[in-house]
Amino acid sequence: MPRKTGSTPPAVVVLTSSDDDETAVNTMSNKKTKSVTRLQEQRGSSTPIVSSSDNKALDWRSFWKAGNFDFGLTGNPLPDDGDLEHARVHPKFLHSNATSHKWAFGAIAELLDNAVDEIHNGATFVKVDKVDIMKDNSPALLFHDDGGGMDPAGIRKCMSLGYSSKKSNTTIGQYGNGFKTSTMRLGADAIVFTRAVRGGIATQSVGLLSYTFLRMTSQDDVIVPMIDFDISGHWAEPIVNGSQDDWSSNLKTILEWSPFSSKEDLLIQFEDIGRHGTKVIIFNLWLNDEGIYELNFDDDDEDIRLRDEANQGGLRKLRKSVAELQAHISYRIRYSLRAYISMLYLKRFTNFNIILRGKPVEQHSIADNLKYSKVVKYKPQLHAVQASVDTTIGFIKEAPALGVCGFNVYHKNRLILPFWKVTGDGSSKGLGVVGVLEANFLEPVHDKQGFERSSAFIRLETKLKQMVMEYWKSCCHLVGYKPPGLYYLEKTNQVPIGPAANIQNKLAKEQYDGPPEGSNNKRKTTLDFDVSGKSFVDRICEENIELFMRLTV
Repeated sequence: MPRKTGSTPPAVVVLTSSDDDETAVNTMSNKKTKSVTRLQEQRGSSTPIVSSSDNKALDWRSFWKAGNFDFGLTGNPLPDDGDLEHARVHPKFLHSNATSHKWAFGAIAELLDNAVDEIHNGATFVKVDKVDIMKDNSPALLFHDDGGGMDPAGIRKCMSLGYSSKKSNTTIGQYGNGFKTSTMRLGADAIVFTRAVRGGIATQSVGLLSYTFLRMTSQDDVIVPMIDFDISGHWAEPIVNGSQDDWSSNLKTILEWSPFSSKEDLLIQFEDIGRHGTKVIIFNLWLNDEGIYELNFDDDDEDIRLRDEANQGGLRKLRKSVAELQAHISYRIRYSLRAYISMLYLKRFTNFNIILRGKPVEQHSIADNLKYSKVVKYKPQLHAVQASVDTTIGFIKEAPALGVCGFNVYHKNRLILPFWKVTGDGSSKGLGVVGVLEANFLEPVHDKQGFERSSAFIRLETKLKQMVMEYWKSCCHLVGYKPPGLYYLEKTNQVPIGPAANIQNKLAKEQYDGPPEGSNNKRKTTLDFDVSGKSFVDRICEENIELFMRLTV
């Protein structure tokens, strides 16, 4: 049966930063290296994969050193496209671009965002798991969702730099850079399998983004081999763009540089995708400076951990207070992917699950676990836009035993700043106070681990500091802290006396000692004193009267 041809772009593309340059084609170079050394790796072991004495091999397998070498020049010109010239993207850019992710979990979150954005296309799950590469017995990282998938044109947009088709105000992705930066931050290579139905035509595509291939063949352009199939009939029929030799060259390159040795092995990967969905396998995972995998799959069969973060503190016995702090979610999100994902999204999903290593992640709501909580409204000053932000603030349930504090700031449902401390170090004010808010009026930076430091951000920071101080003054006694004014009055013997003051002293004592025994522990007294012994309410009244008198003179 004759193979189909289509109007989709040819399979081997040169990545450029232009949104419209989807038809750029580059014939695959036939250059090959004489040999490619496969790293011998052991499953379930923390033994270094590369000896520390083998500095050259370790450098290109360690993420932060992988860009420190020369590719060389192939001298392959770009295809003639009239009088237009193209900006070439050197493979080193893939690495330098990925360095925007300082944290590996931030890269994983980017790939989860892509799956969450597919909820509006019917996605019900995304799976994150470890898989084993049969070629060299090494671990790889799998992402699999049942969203709408990508057609041949869609996967080319996904593999291109700076292209984003996400224009909705509700989608998380917006820069068109997340897939490239996140996959290259986690490993040297990624292969994508995707199925989609568009206009009644069912297709499946395979694309390989391989830093190893580009490096080992000394490419000076980012070349991405891809193949497409029409699966509208009873079997997968290749979609040929250009010549049959081009299609075969793409397939050959994918098989040589991917974990799969035959076309049949590739097609098997589509069996659990269904009619639509996407599967991403990231392999040749990065190593740390000791030559051990950065991601730890061994310590917990239901979790993925960051080895370097989890090992902080070594094997020495920790004090009880330190152990309790490290058991809190504010600390565990640093090294436990399950803990981080549990609070990654503000709103609970109704028909969508994130399944980590075979077990669904239970979403954790910080706001629901606060005690003596209250909601404070904040209206940011924005040009021609009116917005109102509800901030839930309260004490963590472990207060005052734990001094965890800070605001969890979300943007479009996605956690950007976890436990952001806005108060100064060295002060006990604000200990145990935690807040939660969604700041859609701010712009996240590209790795979505912070916000652009705009005037709106600075004003929010100032407001949150004020919010903490006001909450602390009125509520700190509820968890056992002494009210701010009482300590000074006791030390300077300025505690008020007299019949009226007896009531104030009684309330102040309750603020320090806590509510009377047998109470429901929910009394909220707000009486604080300044250095003169007057309550803050009395002082404010006097200031208002004084201000009024000035205005009437």
